[in-house]
Amino acid sequence: MDIIEWFTQNQQIIYIVILMIFVGIEVIGHVPSVLHTPLMSGANAIHGVVIIGAIIVMGKAEPDNYLALILGFLGVILGTLNVVGGFVVTDRMLEMFSKKKK
Repeated sequence: MDIIEWFTQNQQIIYIVILMIFVGIEVIGHVPSVLHTPLMSGANAIHGVVIIGAIIVMGKAEPDNYLALILGFLGVILGTLNVVGGFVVTDRMLEMFSKKKK
């Protein structure tokens, strides 16, 4: 299968991805800097989907397919770090708005 045939078969998906890129740039470009950190910490917490996807990749991989197993393991590790980091940043931001204890 050559690349032109692949583009022809997946033309609609390619258009959707290009549209998503432009919409994402437009939406993120208009976010005030005050809201950037809360939105990013929440987005990091949503990356639990990456962890589930990586677990599915590792579960469906053949036992001798080391590339899929390694990539799945890295996906679980990096996704977990991202989720934990999102919760830590969110927790620190919420502490800024809480009343000081005497």
